[in-house]
Amino acid sequence: MFHEQRMTAPDTPADLRAEYAADLASIVDRHGADELADETDLDRETLANLGHETVGSLSLEDAAEIQARAESAPDADTVVTMACEHLLLGMSTAVLDVDAVESELELELDAKEIQQKLERRAPMSFEEYVHLQFVIVDAAP
Repeated sequence: MFHEQRMTAPDTPADLRAEYAADLASIVDRHGADELADETDLDRETLANLGHETVGSLSLEDAAEIQARAESAPDADTVVTMACEHLLLGMSTAVLDVDAVESELELELDAKEIQQKLERRAPMSFEEYVHLQFVIVDAAP
């Protein structure tokens, strides 16, 4: 589950995204795209076509809506809170500041944008979340 504290990461952000895409797609498969569309703000087509190539276009909140449907998962708001808190905790563990994260990030985000996203003062796409998590976990001792 993407909101849990992660101590290791696969070789690339794409591999991490693929892992999470498979997790989220399995939740959609278990519940059905129609049922999840009725229970969330996501449309059926987005849910039915969820995969490695499309999961990054979700917002962190949208991914959390899906993740919250997993067995024993917390509600979507808690998933988002935990996901962001674990990123901040990971930065402390790895002794990273937002400038260090920016220098390793493959996305075009500056340190201020990163800080705003981590603190949930700016929206974060799931793609951004995956890349931030990859950089932070990869730098951890």
